[in-house]
Amino acid sequence: MRTFTFTLSTAIALLVAGSPMALAQTSPTQSQTETQKGVAIRSIQVVDMDELKADVRSKVDAIVANTKQEDMKSLRKTIDATPEAVSALTAKGRNSAQVVAINIDQNGVLTMFTKAT
Repeated sequence: MRTFTFTLSTAIALLVAGSPMALAQTSPTQSQTETQKGVAIRSIQVVDMDELKADVRSKVDAIVANTKQEDMKSLRKTIDATPEAVSALTAKGRNSAQVVAINIDQNGVLTMFTKAT
């Protein structure tokens, strides 16, 4: 998959602002700088919540429970506007409505966590 960039989108803004949707966070100073320039996404993976170990799943569930509905809608809208993200979800038989959380690691891997509806 080619490298692409999320510009100052809702998803990245939520991640660096420490939104509950962000599972792993970097230092605020570094994150703010990366956000202003955009985050290079080198690959995308889709992980179903059922595939997670129980302890990780409970952490994600806690994050999801504390996420505002409007934040989730904005995230899903951003995903729908990103063809590479839509393609990765479609390849796994999923769609943005099933995304409950995302994570972008330091290596540029975007992980979208999904849950069957």
